[in-house]
Amino acid sequence: MRIAIIAPLVTPIREPQLGGSQALLADLATGLQNRGHAVHVYAASGSAIAGVTVVDPGVDAASLAGLLYRHGRSPTIDARAADHAFAAVYKSVRRKTYDVIHNHAFDLPAVRLATALEAPVVHTLHLPPDAVMAAAIGEARRTHNPPTIAAVSATQAAGWRALARIDVILPDGVPIERIPWSATGGDGVVFAGRFSPEKGAVDAIAIARQAGVQIDLYGEAYDPEYARAHVASHQGEPGVTIHGGVPRSELWRILADARAVLCPAKWEEPFGMVAAEAQAAGTPVIAYRRGALPEVVIDGRTGFLVQPDDVAAAALALRSVTTIDRKDCRQHAVEHLSLDASLAAHERLYRKLQAPAEMKRRA
Repeated sequence: MRIAIIAPLVTPIREPQLGGSQALLADLATGLQNRGHAVHVYAASGSAIAGVTVVDPGVDAASLAGLLYRHGRSPTIDARAADHAFAAVYKSVRRKTYDVIHNHAFDLPAVRLATALEAPVVHTLHLPPDAVMAAAIGEARRTHNPPTIAAVSATQAAGWRALARIDVILPDGVPIERIPWSATGGDGVVFAGRFSPEKGAVDAIAIARQAGVQIDLYGEAYDPEYARAHVASHQGEPGVTIHGGVPRSELWRILADARAVLCPAKWEEPFGMVAAEAQAAGTPVIAYRRGALPEVVIDGRTGFLVQPDDVAAAALALRSVTTIDRKDCRQHAVEHLSLDASLAAHERLYRKLQAPAEMKRRA
């Protein structure tokens, strides 16, 4: 199949990836290409995915920084800038013929302008429910080319269905065969993720401190104000080390060497990519019971889930993490969190959409 993937334009798609949706997109593009499909990724200038054709439509991610998702806060950018950026993307897409177009951007014009395309369009929702986006989806469904709307977990789909119809669940997955794992781990704990309020870096520091263990935090200043005031301010404190983002191959080794990985999400986590990667590395996860994390982590077997915002309970769970068999973490990831399963689900959907579109073209 000929597949066009539309990336979020707020950041280049390159290592180190800014977030889970960017990492997943790169994995999907590589995986689909390796399965024999012709994949083109349309992304902001400076993007690169090894072995995959990346098309640069001339969009500078820095010009769209105000569109970066900030939980509980509205975008701080003129909507015309986003319209112009996605118009450029879809103009470039129209120069070629595709069997399916898959959009991963969470911006209104990405949905609205895609309705003018001829090929079937899939929109994957990577964020929690949003009434404004739901309204845009509703309008798009009334056009000549209504999109297929996908969620990344059953929990996320249930939340969105209060606002919009979800057609399919395309679960995220991680490239198990590329992730090294350890049956022993180390002494310290790790937090990995963007430095923004919803990911819970501050809670991770508090949990490690109460448990009396060292913590290393890896991430990019997705929300610079938050990162400066609430994360970087802890640099130099005993037992706390703040790092920038690192390539995923390096991060996976770091996760494998940790005693546990902390995922104290402050929002309804749509999936939990780091939690999946940690288990693939054989490392237990301590997480708040929020969003899809109970779908990703098996409480008591591959980690511990505690009530949201309960730092004391998370610290207590961390002290008990040596009771978790790291082989169970790896096995759970192999059986339930693999990229291969996600790729197969994408292919099934694409073939389903391709058949009527092909009949229509021949008619």
